[in-house]
Amino acid sequence: MKLVSKLALGLGLATALPLAGVPLISGAAMAQAISPAVGKPLQQASNAAKAGNTAAAQNYVNQARSAASTSTERTKVAQMAAYVYTRSGQYGQAAAELERIGAPPSQLAPLYYQARQYDKAIAAAQRSGQTTIVAQSYLQQGKSAEAAKIYQQMLAKSPNNPALLQNLAGAQFKMGDRKAYLATIQKLIRVDPTPNRWRALLIDMKAAPMSRDSKLAMYHLMRETGNLTTPADVQEFAKLAIVGGQPGVAADAVNAASASGVLPAGDPMTSKLVQAATKRQAQALAAAPAAAKSPNTALAAGNAYLGAGQYPQAIAAFTTAQKGPNPGEAALFKGIAQARAGNFAAAKATFSAVPAGNVSEIAGLWQLFASTKG
Repeated sequence: MKLVSKLALGLGLATALPLAGVPLISGAAMAQAISPAVGKPLQQASNAAKAGNTAAAQNYVNQARSAASTSTERTKVAQMAAYVYTRSGQYGQAAAELERIGAPPSQLAPLYYQARQYDKAIAAAQRSGQTTIVAQSYLQQGKSAEAAKIYQQMLAKSPNNPALLQNLAGAQFKMGDRKAYLATIQKLIRVDPTPNRWRALLIDMKAAPMSRDSKLAMYHLMRETGNLTTPADVQEFAKLAIVGGQPGVAADAVNAASASGVLPAGDPMTSKLVQAATKRQAQALAAAPAAAKSPNTALAAGNAYLGAGQYPQAIAAFTTAQKGPNPGEAALFKGIAQARAGNFAAAKATFSAVPAGNVSEIAGLWQLFASTKG
């Protein structure tokens, strides 16, 4: 399964880093340190920059620069110029202003990074101990392995830091190291099992080739993690559920999506889908008691009971089906039934026992989900 996609790329890359503050001059300090010919236009520059009028602010800075005659005044002018340039997104010019007055590397490194001067950003950040900037600069240069090493070193000191895990996953993703990427994402989800964390993983998996039952189980997991949020996903889930012998699941998912506004209420196609699924569910449920007795047919019975929300009966049927021709699928959906019933401890044990095969990878993700619940 190819987990490398453009969507997943966004999971680990920081788009911006916080800028070190450019010192501003208070009115009292300005009056004591510099002459009015310099102080007044600097104050005007500050006010204009705060108001978003950076062109006017730069004009005031130029007035102050022309009047500056002492080292202190030139320093204050450079600091204000850097502030104005930063406000207008001209980070390279801001860094150049601070370079002239010997600003510390802790101020320069973020500006170099924002200006895409990555070699300078790395050098300054290494001197100032701003490790994240070093790693992110390596990523921007395409040196993903170097970035990953830094994040791993940082995680050794703070193993449950979501931001570090996210950035490490981004580096591993860019490296194309699928195994490491997936392992890091799983750690991240254990730390922060929010819908967005799950979505970054499940959306990527959705586009990869997998068995029908694996994809059906994946949509079940999307629903459980709050990620069944588009009409296309709901419709695909419903179709897979019907074909996979779980028409009750299809009807339930479509009804829930209609109630929440994901699908338009009263849509004729939606109504037809629900009617067809409901009819098939009634038929499957009527046949389930007899089918549940034999390992060869109990999988269909378990699916029918799962669709009806009759979880104890579903679990019993799937347990019988584990002795039949599709033990992996039976164990997978048994675990889902246990999770739906709220018995996450039993679900974890069931998912861990799914044999290697077509559904073992999605079973691993379900086991991860269950571990975040209890």
